[in-house]
Amino acid sequence: MQPQSTRLQRSFGGLVQQLETWAGNPWRRLSVLCIAALFGFLVGSAITSVAGVLGQMDPVGALIVVLGTEATVRLRIVGPSTLLQQVLTVSRIGLLYGLFLEAFKLL
Repeated sequence: MQPQSTRLQRSFGGLVQQLETWAGNPWRRLSVLCIAALFGFLVGSAITSVAGVLGQMDPVGALIVVLGTEATVRLRIVGPSTLLQQVLTVSRIGLLYGLFLEAFKLL
């Protein structure tokens, strides 16, 4: 039995396909990936700022970050990578770079 195709499902399916064709241009794809890397860096810096203020949540924050990064690694599929997979990978790299940079500031 096939699930019913709703307008919302068709819209989001079409949106992903339109974004994939829009990012077919290498410069557009590069700009989306740069924005994703900077967003990941921003999130990494924000996590360390919030975790530094709330000294009680350091182990929980570290666990969430490790689980999140491992989940994005597990989501990668062998084969041709889509824009969404590349955005997740680049944002994960930006997040880890932000965390490492904040760690070096503490030394």
